[in-house]
Amino acid sequence: MKISELQAKDVVNIADGRKLGQIVDLELDLRSGMIRSIVIPAESKLFSWFSSSQEWVIPWKQIVKIGSDVILVRMDSQIFDAVPPTRSVPKHDSL
Repeated sequence: MKISELQAKDVVNIADGRKLGQIVDLELDLRSGMIRSIVIPAESKLFSWFSSSQEWVIPWKQIVKIGSDVILVRMDSQIFDAVPPTRSVPKHDSL
């Protein structure tokens, strides 16, 4: 699969059904050639039409399924409301 194909898919959290956005970047492990995480822009609560430099990083292990038009991830839905967006999201090994 090409990166451009991944970027065209919507990322949806199966914990609450929320559409999180589309992939803007990937974090790669250069030694293994594997994708470590996907990066999506954080939605802005205020003035959502302005671009935000904040991003959510979702570890590859949180991806449940990659479909033809959607990527399903399992993230604690409270994390997107409680934690200010940064370049990294706390890991949730219990999921």
